[in-house]
Amino acid sequence: MGDIGNILLSDILPIFVIMILGYLGGRLHKFDHDQMQGLNKVVLDIALPAALFVSITGATREMLFSDLTLTLVSLGVVIGMFMLSFLLCWKVFKHNIAEAGVCALIAGSPTIGFLGYAVLDPVFGTGTQTGLVVAIVAIVVNAITIPIGMYLVNKGENQMTAQNGGKTKLAATGATAAAKGNTPAAPAKKNSSLTAIVNALKQPVVWVPLLAVAIVLVGIRFPKELYPCFDLIAKANSGLAVFAAGIALSTVKFSLGKEILWNTFYRNLLTPAVGLAIGLLCGIHGEVLQMFVLAIALPPAFSGIIISSRYNIYVRDGASTVAVSTLAFAATMPLWIVVTPMIEHLFGA
Repeated sequence: MGDIGNILLSDILPIFVIMILGYLGGRLHKFDHDQMQGLNKVVLDIALPAALFVSITGATREMLFSDLTLTLVSLGVVIGMFMLSFLLCWKVFKHNIAEAGVCALIAGSPTIGFLGYAVLDPVFGTGTQTGLVVAIVAIVVNAITIPIGMYLVNKGENQMTAQNGGKTKLAATGATAAAKGNTPAAPAKKNSSLTAIVNALKQPVVWVPLLAVAIVLVGIRFPKELYPCFDLIAKANSGLAVFAAGIALSTVKFSLGKEILWNTFYRNLLTPAVGLAIGLLCGIHGEVLQMFVLAIALPPAFSGIIISSRYNIYVRDGASTVAVSTLAFAATMPLWIVVTPMIEHLFGA
C-alpha cells in the first residue's frame, strides 16, 4: 500500500492544493471573468493541444496493433461509456445537448494524459505493457471523445442560437465562431450538424489530436528532438487546467446533489466495472486487464472542465464533479487494485 500512499501524496493531493489556490484567487477577486477566460483560452487552444500531440505521437502504429483486442475493447468501453453519459445527462437529467456533451467529457472520460503513468507506473512498474495501455486509452480519449464532445457543444450552441433568433446563450468568449474573432454566430437549422462539425474541426483541441493520430497510423515517427518545443507549454496544461477549475468553482455554488453523486459513481465505479466485465469477456487477463481497469477508473479528464469554463456550460456541476470524483479516487483506486484480480480469479480467468 506504500505505492498507493505515494500516489495520493504526489499526484492527487497537488490537484486539490492547486484547485484551492484557484478557488481562493477567484473568491478574493484576484482573477476576474476576462482573466479566467484568457487562462482557459491558453489551455484549450495552446497547452492542451500541445499536450495531446506529445501524448499521442509518443505511441506507434505497432503499439496499436500489437494488442488488437485491447485496442478494440478500449474503443468500445471508452466511447460507449462516453455516449451513455451524454444520453443520461440529456434525457434523464434534462440538460441540453451542449451541457450533456460537457458532462460526458467530465463524467465519461478519465484524465489518462495527466495521471496515467503517474498512477500505473508505481503500481505495475515501468514497462512496455504500461506504456501500451496508457497509449491506447489516451488515443481513444484524446483523439475521439474530445472531438465528439466539441461537436456536441457546437451542435448545442447552434440549436440555442436558432431558438433565440440568432442570439446565443453562451458566453461571448464561448461562442465558437466568436472565439475566432471574425465570424458572427448565426442560426443554423437545416445544416446544424454539418456546421457543428466544421466549427469543431476549427478548434486546435480537435484537429491537433486527429493530426497526431494520422501521423501515428501512417507510421511517421515524430522526431524526439522536437518534443521539447511542445513539452514546456504541454507541461503547463494540467496545472493551469486545475487552477482554472478552482476559479470556475469560486464563481458558482458548490453542489453535492444527486447528479454530482451519480457522475462520481459513474466515473469511479460503474465505468471500470463495465470495463472489467467486457475485458474478461474478450479474453484480456493478468496485469493488462488490471492496468486497463485502473486507467479507465481515473478521475475526470481536465479537458472537460476547461471546455466547461471556457464556454460557460455545466460549470457548477462540472467543477463539483471533478472535485468530488478526484477525492473519491483515493478510495476507489485501492479498491480496483484489490478487486480486479479477485474477480478475474473468481471467474477462472
